[in-house]
This record gives sequence, structure tokens and C-alpha cells, in this order.
Amino acid sequence: MADFATPRSGDVQIRKKDIDTRSPREKAADKFYWVIRIFTIVNVIMLFFPVFNPAKITDQINKNLSLFTCGVSYSSLVSNLKRSFQRGWVPESAFKLLNVSCLIIVLAVVVLIVGGCMSLGNRKLKKAGSLTACIGAVIELCSLFGIYRSYVMLQDSERIEKVDPYFPTMFWVYIVIAAAVLILSIAVIFTLPPAEKGTPYEMQPKFRLFLMMLPILVLAFVFCYLPLFGWRYAFFDYKSGETLSMDKFVGFKWFTSLFQNAATKKDIVRVIKNTLAMSGLGILTSWVPMVFAIFLAEIRNTHFRRVVQTFTTIPNFISWVLVYAIALAIFSTDGFVNTFLTAIGHTTTTNYLLSSSHMWLKMLAWGTWKGLGWSAIIYIASITGIDQQLYEAATVDGAGRFQKMWYITVPELIPTYMVLLLMSIANILSNGMDQYLVFSNAVNKDYIEVLDLYVYNLGIGSGLIPMSTVIGMIKSVISVILLFSANGISKLIRGESIV
Repeated sequence: MADFATPRSGDVQIRKKDIDTRSPREKAADKFYWVIRIFTIVNVIMLFFPVFNPAKITDQINKNLSLFTCGVSYSSLVSNLKRSFQRGWVPESAFKLLNVSCLIIVLAVVVLIVGGCMSLGNRKLKKAGSLTACIGAVIELCSLFGIYRSYVMLQDSERIEKVDPYFPTMFWVYIVIAAAVLILSIAVIFTLPPAEKGTPYEMQPKFRLFLMMLPILVLAFVFCYLPLFGWRYAFFDYKSGETLSMDKFVGFKWFTSLFQNAATKKDIVRVIKNTLAMSGLGILTSWVPMVFAIFLAEIRNTHFRRVVQTFTTIPNFISWVLVYAIALAIFSTDGFVNTFLTAIGHTTTTNYLLSSSHMWLKMLAWGTWKGLGWSAIIYIASITGIDQQLYEAATVDGAGRFQKMWYITVPELIPTYMVLLLMSIANILSNGMDQYLVFSNAVNKDYIEVLDLYVYNLGIGSGLIPMSTVIGMIKSVISVILLFSANGISKLIRGESIV
């Protein structure tokens, strides 16, 4: 009897959702759209990589320029051609046309992105997205013709041997992608059934949320993941300003020299000690913002609480250069402290900023002063989210003010504190550079130089870009390992993880 029982209404609804009600033409159009989206993503990626630049119509154009840079920066495009322009060897109009064509290609790709996003909507929105993609593809094809026209103008120059023009292979790749997007978009327009009259432009909530998050993902890719392409310098014998080529490939030479050179090993040990010491002090005092936020929330006078929070948050927005200027005005030879001591009878003056004693504690004090109010904001937000009925019940049970803070506020803030603690442990090797750079001098360098500052001095100061890249790579790998290790320990002890 159970086999022939009437299905529940919930089961019927689930089965109806699983049934694909799209027509064959709409299914075919969706397949075309998947290909269009893939081509659009490839087109976007190619904009930012020099190897895919179709605007390299001569060796005089820097090989490290991407099509995006050629479009947005005319000075970078013609940086090696100023002498040719002055002598009249090549027409400058050819490169102006090349610059405009590259810029229009960038805009065309933006139009393609908009069309791809519109394809996530209903049938009416997909139709509009197809038309938008067609327009973007046509604009890109016309711009590619502009690049071809620049190449022809360059070939007609008086001293062609001075620029040695050549036709880039990547030009045909862009032609194929733009033509494919145009053909597929037209196919979607004719394949997709027309929408019903009066149908509004709509998109499912999950796709709307995805598009809202897309700019953040793009920025994260551009500023966090795209720079990882620079790790290739660790495998080359590279100097600033030179062209990166395979004849300078040295494999793991810089990795081995990092541990074979006695002076380098000594420096690494020194900066690691400074880094771990300052980061360790920061972790040991990471509870201070939480305590400050708890006591700040206990202030009953609203106006006074706002004043205190404002004055403790403002230092976060002051640059470290200005912080050092304040320190100079207070602790230098002619500063406030020495002026006051001289006024009360002291005959000697001391420049406290040149002293190397207690340098770690000094940096901790300046960092705490600058970031205390800002770090407390997240705890203040967490305190406002605590259920007020807990405090009311504790008051009824006779709990005092400090008892409510200890038994309610602190336990409610522990999850937030643990998340921030895990992030601090993961960033234990990345404690910043600005603070230590402005306070650094010849006397305290051995005690203040942290890993980030050492990488900066090594790469920018000494010109050892491959070595600094190797150290940066190792630091990133160790930070990721520390993050997952701390997350694993947290999951084992607390049963919760953040990754």
C-alpha cells in the first residue's frame, strides 16, 4: 500500500522545480551564452598581460606594456619613441591612433562585461544583453582595425629601419574572439524566443547578489592575486629597468643563496627576531582594544563617550609621517621634553628618538596609541548586538556592574576576539613597514628593522629585486601555513573555524 500512496505536496513541488521547462531554442541560446561569457573572461584577462598585447607593432614599444596600459597611458606607450618623433622618423599620429584604439578596446570589453552580466536575467534581459554584446564586439573589431591602420602608417614612415615595425600575432587572437562573440550574440538574438509583452527586466536574487559582490572579487583579484605574477622575478637575474628574458633565467639560485650567504643569514635572523618580537607583543596586548571597548560602552554619559571614542579613533587616520613629526616635536633635542627639563634645571639634553633602548616597547606604545580606538570599533559593534535581556536578567539576580561585564559582555565578545586573534597569528610576519621606516635611523636600525622593511631596503635600496621577491614569497607561504594551522587549532578546541 505504501508504494501506491499519494505523494505529499512538498514532494510534488520539489519535482516541479526539478523539471526543466525551457524550450529547445532557449537551451541552445543558454549554451551560446556560456561560450560568450568564457570569451569575455578571456578577453578581460588578456587586457592586463603584456604577452597578449596586440598593440606591439614595433620593438620601440616596451615589451612589458599591456593593452590596458597602452590605452590609458600615452606617455608609457611612446616612452621609447621621443627621439624618433623629434627627428621625424615616424609619424606621431600613428601612435596617437594606436593609443585611442587601445582605449576603445578597453571600453568595448567593459561593454561585453555588461552584456555578460545581463545574460543572467530573464528572457527579456538576455535579449538586451545579446544586443549589448553585439555592440561591444563591433566596437572591438573597429578598434582592431585602428591598430591595423597604425601599423600601415608606421610602414609608410620615412625611416622605417629605425622602428622596424612588425605585425603582432595576438592581433588575430583578438579578431577571433571578437568575431566569435559577435556571431554567437547574433545567434542568441535569433535563437532565443521573444519575451511576453509587458514582461519587466528581472534577474534572480542569487545573480543580483553575485553581481553586487563581483566588483569586490575583481578588486581582490587585481590587488591580491594578480601581483603574484611578479613572483617570476625570483627565478631571474633581474635588475630594475631591464627586460625580463629567458637568457637571464637562473632557476633557484636566489633561493639557495639566501641560506648559503653568511651575511644574509645573519640579517634574516635579526629581522625575523625583530618581526616576531613586535608581532608577539602585539598579540599579547591584542585584548586591550576589547577591554577599552567594554569600559567605553559602560560610560553612561553619551556625549562624553562620543568625545572619547572620537579622540581615540582620529589617530588612525593620521599618517605615520605626521606621527613621527609629533614624536620629533616632543622627544627631539629641541622638543618639549628636553625644553621642560632644561627649564627646571637639567643641563644636558637627550635625543630620545636616536636611542635604541626598549625599541620594541616604544614601537608597541606608538602603535597602540594610533590604533586603539579604531581596533575597538568592531568590539563596540559586537557589544551593541548583545541581547539586552541577558543584562536585565542578571540585574534581577543581583549581579553588579563588573559581574555583568565579566559574565555576559566578555563571553559574548570572545568569538570576535578569537577571529581577530587568528588573523593576527596569520599576519605575524606582516606587521607593516610605514611605522618602522619613519622611526628608523642608523642607531636603532638593528632593533627596528622588521621583515617588510628589510624587503623594502633590499629591493629598493640595494636593487636586489630577485632576493627581495624570494623573501616575500617565503613570507607569504609561511603566513598561509600559520593561518590554516591556527584555524585548525581553533576548530579542534572551540569547534569553530573561520576558513
